[in-house]
Amino acid sequence: MAEFPSGGNLVATVRDAFMSQQDATWDTLTRTLDPSVRTLETAPVEYTQSIARPRVCSDGDLIEKAACSFTHSYGDELPPAASERNPDLAGKPFSASALSVIVHPRLPRIPTTHMNVRFFHVEHGDGHWYFGGGMDLTPHFLYEDDALTWHEHARDACHDEAQYRKFKQQCDTYFYLPHRQEARGIGGLFFDDFNEPDFSRCFELTLNVCEHFRVAYTTIFNRRKDLPFTLDDEMWMLHRRSRYAEFNLIHDRGTRYGLQSGRRIESVLASMPPRANWIYGRDAETVEERQLQACLQKPRQWL
Repeated sequence: MAEFPSGGNLVATVRDAFMSQQDATWDTLTRTLDPSVRTLETAPVEYTQSIARPRVCSDGDLIEKAACSFTHSYGDELPPAASERNPDLAGKPFSASALSVIVHPRLPRIPTTHMNVRFFHVEHGDGHWYFGGGMDLTPHFLYEDDALTWHEHARDACHDEAQYRKFKQQCDTYFYLPHRQEARGIGGLFFDDFNEPDFSRCFELTLNVCEHFRVAYTTIFNRRKDLPFTLDDEMWMLHRRSRYAEFNLIHDRGTRYGLQSGRRIESVLASMPPRANWIYGRDAETVEERQLQACLQKPRQWL
């Protein structure tokens, strides 16, 4: 276990940095990508030393719904979803900071995306801390140049090629629907319980993820926003959204953590799509739909 560095309030350092990343990401969504969105910025809720800053936008010409929410909280007992991989931490007091971003585009040729970063400090022994997070892309139609752009930025966010390969594999494993035998999307990065080699390097990587996420998604978003689409394309997007909802409700640890920690339910479920279709027996019908489905059934090495 990495030693918790002495000197300075590192919990406050991470908290403040994540809030700055929230501001930058929110500006990207609502000013750069789709200024037409209707924004809902709930007033920050501050009680004792905890902070909640939920931000949601919707009903835009290009973005149907997006959430960009920050939380910083203290708790008497680490919830099971956060301690199941480290049972010796169960029931310990903790603090946690997290930034979660999800974008559900209105246009089917623009992919859905998700990014999350988090930091836990657990009062255990001399103090146990770790980072987690990642970025992943969920296209409704497969464009190989988008996949390459996404994974190039994912690799560049990492410290080296080996780290990218490890986190890419963890992403493919985590964002998987076993009951459908397919991945949720084309992956990216996923890491948890991350505290090596030291605080500075872990913190650097986490902020890199936030910054590369914004650049990569902006590039891909702008490539696809003017492409024509049909009603059938939109129906396929809604079908793919149903898979997204299934993962979040059945498998996602973040959803379980939010419910177990007593967070506001609207914030916990802010990542859910505004619309989705479950059509009995719906399967890929067109060449493009079958191309995406084949990719999801066997994750690829993009780089």
